[in-house]
Amino acid sequence: QVQLVESGGGLVQAGGSLRLSCGAAERAFSNYFVAFTMAWFRQAPGKEREFVAARYMGGGNAAYGDSVKGRFTISRDSVKPTVYLQMNDLKPEDTAVYYCAGKRRGQTEYTFWGQGTQVTVSS
Repeated sequence: QVQLVESGGGLVQAGGSLRLSCGAAERAFSNYFVAFTMAWFRQAPGKEREFVAARYMGGGNAAYGDSVKGRFTISRDSVKPTVYLQMNDLKPEDTAVYYCAGKRRGQTEYTFWGQGTQVTVSS
């Protein structure tokens, strides 16, 4: 079982940027990284979990939630291996706990998750 670990959260002013990182120590993660679809979700207090972005690590286009299109970018480093979420032009409504998630090719549900990292955007 893969345990993802996120980092890079923090406090930033509106209009600022942050980059979140996500990786795992298990050999299975590095060995099969390019076969995973990795995603970012977020959950604000009192709200349901929201899809942010996803990308197949073997290549291809990424998918984004409507609220972050044009501001957030999901990318990967297949050597490390690590998945990133570059967040630009942050808004107070982006404040949430951000979770990294992954699934193997052919799976419909994300089966491994991180513990989350807090992102707070002040106005």
